Amino acid sequence: MQDNNRFTCHSIGNPIVTPAKVDSSNQRLRMPPKKDISDSLANRAAMAMRIICWTLQFQLGMDFLSVELYFLSRTGKYSDGPNPADEWFRRGKIVKAHPVVGSGNKAKDPFFGLTMGGGSQASNDVFRWFCVESGSIENPSIILLHGLPSQAYSYRKVLPILSKDYHAISFDWLGFGFSDKPQPGYGFDYTLPEYVSSLESLVDELATNKVSLVAQGYFAPVAVKYASSHQEKINNLILLNPPLTAKHANLPSTLSIFSNFLLGEIFSQDPLRASDKALTSCGPYKMKEDDAMVYRRPYLTSGSSGFALNAISRAMKKELKAYVEEMRIILTDKDWKIPTTICWGQRDRWLSYDGVEDFCEVSKHRLIELPKAGHHVQEDCGEELGQIIAGIISKKSWI
Repeated sequence: MQDNNRFTCHSIGNPIVTPAKVDSSNQRLRMPPKKDISDSLANRAAMAMRIICWTLQFQLGMDFLSVELYFLSRTGKYSDGPNPADEWFRRGKIVKAHPVVGSGNKAKDPFFGLTMGGGSQASNDVFRWFCVESGSIENPSIILLHGLPSQAYSYRKVLPILSKDYHAISFDWLGFGFSDKPQPGYGFDYTLPEYVSSLESLVDELATNKVSLVAQGYFAPVAVKYASSHQEKINNLILLNPPLTAKHANLPSTLSIFSNFLLGEIFSQDPLRASDKALTSCGPYKMKEDDAMVYRRPYLTSGSSGFALNAISRAMKKELKAYVEEMRIILTDKDWKIPTTICWGQRDRWLSYDGVEDFCEVSKHRLIELPKAGHHVQEDCGEELGQIIAGIISKKSWI
């Protein structure tokens, strides 16, 4: 501890990697760790399979999930038993918030111009958001905002900790997880102003009283922009590895690849690249196969997940510099009244720690350093982060 606004958390453990196994009773194959397949023929074969599935979906009108699961069932990768993604979905609920603006026409794929399947169509009146709640609604509310390209599932270890004294809510942004994934041009284009406006609608649905916000990574500018217009509604703002400096104004190559024409569309339809690689390349996080199944699920269910990833990556690549600068201005403004804490995983491979201390010193915001965590702090140390959040909001000493 160096001063009153800066803390270092050392008691952080890393998730354990589950080794590859084959259950002889049902021949259920568990994928090996990503590092063993990232440049292998197996990964290239998976890419080829994705392209075949994608083409069949659009040209033959086949349901994407049916095509995908046909191939997966032939390889024995998934069984018919309980699926972690299904179990997670049962924990949550669908909340309708933010009106759809548009013609109401059925979305079409961007290449063949064919009408996409029912699973790829968003709501035609009000968008559907997937939310998971934990704790009594009588307690103070904390809303957890995941980053890019994650899901509400990333807070699965945080929710139980907060549920003891708070009403904690984690949700999937539009375009991610189990929430609606509108095709760009059909009511939502994945820009910062649209995300800010949609967040306002969702918060109004989730909480009538004041709330605390926890926002991670590249969606932090959305939370800050929203909070700047609703300071009377926010108790605390906690930012996890947000893009704060000029060095943070460019997307890492792992994400910017999805913004490329054609190549981005192909890669975004590969669940290994869109979920596994994107989540594990930015820090020490080692993904278990059960967790990977949850993150892959949207990309196995509908092509709209990949198209949404393309759209948000393009919007971020184009506007991120302006987003970061605006966030810096807001957080250093003399009229900013919300107690704000920056939690920084120092093993972040996407965002450099250089300049973060200086920003917190100038802005007078508290800085909490997490030496063993990467970009997705909630994945690397979910339980510890839950305790940190609870301590900040309760103003108790948690060090």
